[in-house]
Amino acid sequence: MRITERGLSVLSQNPGHIDQQFLKQFPEFLEFQGFKSDNQSSFEERPDSLENELTPQEILENSYQDLRNKLAHELLSQVFSSSPEFFERLVVDLLVAMGYGGSRSEAGERVGRSGDDGIDGIIKEDKLGLDTVCIQAKRWQNTVGRPEIQAFVGSLAGNRARKGVFITTSRFSKEALEYVQRIEQKVVLIDGETLTELMIDHNVGVSEESRYIVKKIDMDYFEE
Repeated sequence: MRITERGLSVLSQNPGHIDQQFLKQFPEFLEFQGFKSDNQSSFEERPDSLENELTPQEILENSYQDLRNKLAHELLSQVFSSSPEFFERLVVDLLVAMGYGGSRSEAGERVGRSGDDGIDGIIKEDKLGLDTVCIQAKRWQNTVGRPEIQAFVGSLAGNRARKGVFITTSRFSKEALEYVQRIEQKVVLIDGETLTELMIDHNVGVSEESRYIVKKIDMDYFEE
């Protein structure tokens, strides 16, 4: 490694300090960072861009992840714009799709009766009803903190339950996440991001638009 003529020229100017803002005057640095210099077309592709180094399957996977992330963002916005009553029905549909609650009608009767000591509903853990799970559904924008989770955990005892699911459209604080790790009851926290992921995975509120199947040669077939 050796210093270039450009480097010597820069040092001869005795710059006070060299940071990213200072380096942005050099086309080489802009190209290294993935930006276009002023004399480059905004539509011109860098010949050594990462895109050209990916396989077609990797490009397809990246495109799929981009579409999924966009769908999750749009889905969360749609969920938050719905009414609290609709959100409770959505929670029922999701839990039933995940295998909880038995039938949709039975689950709907158990969830959605708000105001019962901080519990929005009680649903069967399995179709046989061997255990029950208390549900709390919060269509919030603000972060859910430890006090809300503590109140929910206290409500479990009042319903003689050992398990609970707290679902929100927002997020949980660090203290809330740490708290559920230390208590005896089993409480699962589902934030807005996880909620949309589960909705996509279990086809709740989404429909299939297109499907692509990537195939490869079956070498077993060609064995003689």
